[in-house]
Amino acid sequence: MTASPSPYQIKAFTFAARVGSISNAAAALGVTQSSVTQHISKLEVHMGTQLFIRRRSGLELTRAGRELFAVSDRLATMEQLVTEKISDYSALTDGHIRLIANAPRPAMPIIAQYGRLFPKVQIDFTLYNWTTAMTLLGERQVDIAIVTEPEESQSIVTHELRRSRYKAHMQKGHPLAARKKISLADLQHETLVLPEDGSLTQKIARSKLIDHGLEFPRILRTTTFPMVKEAILHGLGIGLLLEKSLYPSENIVAVPVEEMPEEYRDCLAIPADKRELRLIQSFLDAAIEVRASNML
Repeated sequence: MTASPSPYQIKAFTFAARVGSISNAAAALGVTQSSVTQHISKLEVHMGTQLFIRRRSGLELTRAGRELFAVSDRLATMEQLVTEKISDYSALTDGHIRLIANAPRPAMPIIAQYGRLFPKVQIDFTLYNWTTAMTLLGERQVDIAIVTEPEESQSIVTHELRRSRYKAHMQKGHPLAARKKISLADLQHETLVLPEDGSLTQKIARSKLIDHGLEFPRILRTTTFPMVKEAILHGLGIGLLLEKSLYPSENIVAVPVEEMPEEYRDCLAIPADKRELRLIQSFLDAAIEVRASNML
């Protein structure tokens, strides 16, 4: 009879999948890199399949790896909860949070506040488009996502941070910048700057154009929200973005759009079983504090 995988093999795999790196997993577990590598190799032999693709940028889970991680990460989370319940956690002295968002704000003010409260906790923060962010959250490759209108799921809990509307963002000296409100028709002869394919903004903007029978011959697609901001600042076009999704600039004016009066929720989205973890709860508390102080 073939021996079952050892708990050490499962733990080595789970931590490597969490941080995307053998060396970082070894550091988190307090063992050598060769030990983590050997445990993962033995687990792959036992399963008869590859769990990671080694790339220069780090480890990428294979399909089998993603399926195993979806289970093993839940087990690791439960072990962490047990440890916290039986240990004296009077203060957070260290830890690691994997955080993603689909826009710089409201994430940045929360990260800043959390850093002031818990300076020794490491936060890995990356921007993704809405579609990718929801996929990574569903696959448990992140601890927290700050996203607009997250998909509803029993495996994910959400906490609303704020609501905002879409506005047309343009250079301060643009002819339309002095208006109190504009219509999408006013923008037809402008270059429209939108985030990349997969973004919620692009999906909503295209839906609005179809609903009102409009076409925009010039659309500039960028990779991230900061790139949208740079394009606007350099006069490359007008961006349709949620208000306050970018850090304020005296050179950018945001004008309401008649056809886009709806409010959209920016939320914290967390895997349901991680909700009670001390690190996650402390981040949620910091977010609530920032919201209460109107810093979002």
